Amino acid sequence: MIQTARTFPATRMRRNRRAPWLRRLVAENKLSTDDLIWPVFVIDGDNTRQTIESMPGVERFSVDLLVDAAGAAKELGIPAVCLFPQTSPEVKTPDAREAWNPDNLVCRAVRAIKAAHPDLGIMCDVALDPYNSDGHDGLVRGDEILNDETLEILCKQAVAQAQAGCDILGPSDMMDGRIAAMRTALDEAGFPNTVIMSYAAKYASGLYSPFRDAVGSGGVLKGDKKTYQMNPLNSDEAIHEVALDINEGTDMVMVKPGLAYLDVLQRVKSTFGVPTYAYHVSGEYAMLQAAARNGWIDYEIVMMESLSCFKRAGADGILSYCALDAAKILKSG
Repeated sequence: MIQTARTFPATRMRRNRRAPWLRRLVAENKLSTDDLIWPVFVIDGDNTRQTIESMPGVERFSVDLLVDAAGAAKELGIPAVCLFPQTSPEVKTPDAREAWNPDNLVCRAVRAIKAAHPDLGIMCDVALDPYNSDGHDGLVRGDEILNDETLEILCKQAVAQAQAGCDILGPSDMMDGRIAAMRTALDEAGFPNTVIMSYAAKYASGLYSPFRDAVGSGGVLKGDKKTYQMNPLNSDEAIHEVALDINEGTDMVMVKPGLAYLDVLQRVKSTFGVPTYAYHVSGEYAMLQAAARNGWIDYEIVMMESLSCFKRAGADGILSYCALDAAKILKSG
């Protein structure tokens, strides 16, 4: 872009800021409800909802209440919800076999939501941590998280979710080769149009703790996830990870966490130009809520600023626990 010399007083930058309509007119990025995916937690039972202490304002819903909550999201203009289960400890096993049970909690929730709201998108997490008695995203042998053996289970899980009616599969496991294996399994099972949004650059972050509380994996997690999730010090590695997933057949990519990794998000989008998403994770949400509840910030203002920065960095969409709050503000104009 060629810039001509512009100086004060001929140029006054404040001219374009002097009225709300004018600021809207020259805005370089716009946040809309079309950009939002709402992560929700599902639990067993009927007419049951549970608060999550570390995520104020977020609840777990039984399937019947989740159907209603999903309908409310649809009415606000949110295109899709993303489901995460709090699986009963009784069905957690070292081989995570509940993950591919066609009647597991997630699959039942998918079928119920699709029956009530067929035009609402449903995304499902593909990873073993809600089902693994070790709390890891893959199968465990001793101190090792097994890669290739895990791929077989992830493929079974992906097919089960697609059969239930899931529209977007979100592999969050960070096993090598999972996208190619999953794409092949889906195609062979007759689901060539099921979308994959890979957690392509997922970091071993300390910002996931409230999420692990929500799904019940934190208390059983043995060790950490640093042997398969990315080192927070690395950026070039993220580009390599994303390139691999694109070559293996992912349709969309994600950077996780969000706010602390905006530089990575911007690099991914500018390098590849594919549909790119950010996950505004549980710890980032919890910090917003904690500061707001102490009166240190205005929740709505900082929330909208936080979501808007993802768009400025290049995100095509955002998974956020703030999605409902943001949609209400956007819908009110």
